[in-house]
This record gives sequence, structure tokens and C-alpha cells, in this order.
Amino acid sequence: MAEKHLHIVSFDVPWPPDYGGVIDVFYKVKALAGLGVRVHLHCFEYGRRPAPELEAICASVHYYHRSSSKHLLLSGLPYVVVSRRNEELIERLLLDDHPILFEGLHSCYFLGDPRLQGRRRSVRTHNVEHDYYGALAKAERSAFRKAYFVNEARKLERFEPVLSEADHIIAISPKDQAYFMRHFGRAEHVPAFHACGRIAVPGGIGDYALYHGALSVPENDQAALYLVREVFPGLPVKLIIAGSGASPELRRAASTTPNVELREDIPTEEIHRLVREAQVNVLPTFQATGIKLKLLLCLFTGRHVVCNTPMVQDTGLEEVCLVHDDPETMRLSILACMSRPANGSTLEKRMKVLEERFDNRRNAEHLARIVLA
Repeated sequence: MAEKHLHIVSFDVPWPPDYGGVIDVFYKVKALAGLGVRVHLHCFEYGRRPAPELEAICASVHYYHRSSSKHLLLSGLPYVVVSRRNEELIERLLLDDHPILFEGLHSCYFLGDPRLQGRRRSVRTHNVEHDYYGALAKAERSAFRKAYFVNEARKLERFEPVLSEADHIIAISPKDQAYFMRHFGRAEHVPAFHACGRIAVPGGIGDYALYHGALSVPENDQAALYLVREVFPGLPVKLIIAGSGASPELRRAASTTPNVELREDIPTEEIHRLVREAQVNVLPTFQATGIKLKLLLCLFTGRHVVCNTPMVQDTGLEEVCLVHDDPETMRLSILACMSRPANGSTLEKRMKVLEERFDNRRNAEHLARIVLA
């Protein structure tokens, strides 16, 4: 059988795979390579270094400078898109006629370029981006950053019709698929790729609850503050909050709540250990966009998962989490979980759902049929 080649244009360097978007990219690349697909990976660089780990699984890896010029904020295009405009990328893509997969609207500056007419072009959407940036604006307390997110949301909505140039739109969640079907008349759903090869929930009982995430992201800061202020005060359960970039407000709130411990800037391996050993992974969010990769990590490797509706809405994972939308019922659910092992029929149901929907190899086969056919 002839070799299959695929260009993947990534918005960031997907190593290490330690936050939502790059987790999906890295494990997608790895799964496709495992099928024998020759992946030519194109990465925008802005803080992450070239990674030999990517060279090991890709046919080729190329890095491009992402501009940090503030003048780009004045562009009519979204900053996250125009800052990834790089002629070296389009020149390299034009050297052959292999299919191209653009990762996220962020990487789609060249999607509608006339020079790519006739090429098989697909886009993996990670969110409905203007909704995501609009929600970031609502969660942001800094006036400057709030204005940036509002403007970026408006520009992203205006830029989104470029997706009509794609042969395929590949949504990360059923909810997003429905949105793109309504607006573009076509969209496929391929679930998120992730780090977990199999379900490995520990036995026994842990002695703490955990919330983890990139605390520099406004929605995660908001969720952590909600737990510290409204759920855990007076609860006889220790809460560990793990992540990086906590706001001064979150640091103050954690330091004055006796049963809360904030752990910042710890390695990814340590966060994974905390997820495994926690008795309850508590995951509220106030932004029902895409799918949260940390939810999959907790379901594959952790014990109980308590969350609210926006975390699981239209993901198909509602039935395998304990879902509560007010602080008091969340408190009661956490307390009940602290003395109960995660086993039996609850775990069996989780295994069935996850193995059916989130098998990386099966989903890579589905993706390859779409983008390479």
C-alpha cells in the first residue's frame, strides 16, 4: 500500500503535552503515526522549544516564529490568527500535494489562500472560538485583558466563515459538531485524543479532593475561587489546588482557608499523581465550550469525579460523573464520596463509555479516513 502523508499545522509546539489543546494535538499525531501515517508537523513557536520527542514520531517537524508585535492588535484579523502568518509555512506546504490538517481556527491564516486551491484541507476545531473568547472576557478581571478578549471574540466571529474553504470540519465535541453543521452544512465529530491508553482507576480510598488546571486562564481561576469561597469552607475535607499562574486573589483566598492547599508550578507528572491519588477530583467550570481534556484524565485515572453541568454538557460523559450545580449539593456529594471506593457498577459504566468513545487508535482510524481519503 502506498505511503500516506499528512501535513498538520499546529498552533503551538505540542510538547510537552501539558495543556488541553496540545494534548489533543500530540496524542493525535502519535496515534496517526502508529497507523503508519507519515506526519509532517508544522509548529508555531512562542515560548516552547523544539522537541526531539516530536522528531521521533513524525516524518518531519518544522518550526515557525509567531509574531508578538502589538501592532497586530490593530489588524482586522484576530490576533491569534494574524500572529501566525508566516510565509515559510505556505512555501513549505506548496512543495507537495499532501492533504493538510489545520489545528484550530488559530492556525487557519492560509486556509483560504488561492495557492492552496485544489488541495485537500481539513480543520480540527477545538472550540467555537468566539464563544470561548467571549466567556474568557466575562471571567477576566483586568480591564485591559477583558477588552482584548471582547475584541478578539468579535474578530474571530467575523473570521470564522473561512471554514467554508475546508473540505472537512472535524469538531472535538458533539455540541460543537451541531454548531458547525448549522453554520456550514457539514461537520464530523472525532473525540479528543488524550494521554490515557487504558482505564487505570486505583483501589482504596484517598484523603483529599483535587482541582487542577492552568490557573492563569481566567475560567480556571474563577472555578478555583468558587471552590475555595463557596464549596470547601467548613468542609472536613482537604482541597489541593494544583496548577500554575494563580492570581493574587486566589493565593489570598487559599492562604486564609485552613483546609485548602495551593501547589503551583509543579511538574506534569506530579499533577498526574495527584489526580490518581485523590479521592475526589472536583471540576467545576463556568464555560461550556469544547471538551476539557483534564476531565478525561480524571475519568481514566482518578477515583470519583464531581463537576457541574457546563463541564459535561453535551459531551456524552454526563452519566459517568456526579453533576451538581449549586455549592451545597456539591459539598454533600464530595462528603459522600470520601468514604466510598470507586468500583463496582459505577466503574463498569465508566469503562464502557470511555472505551467506546475515547479509544485513540479507533479515533485515529476514523480521522485518517476523513482527511486522507
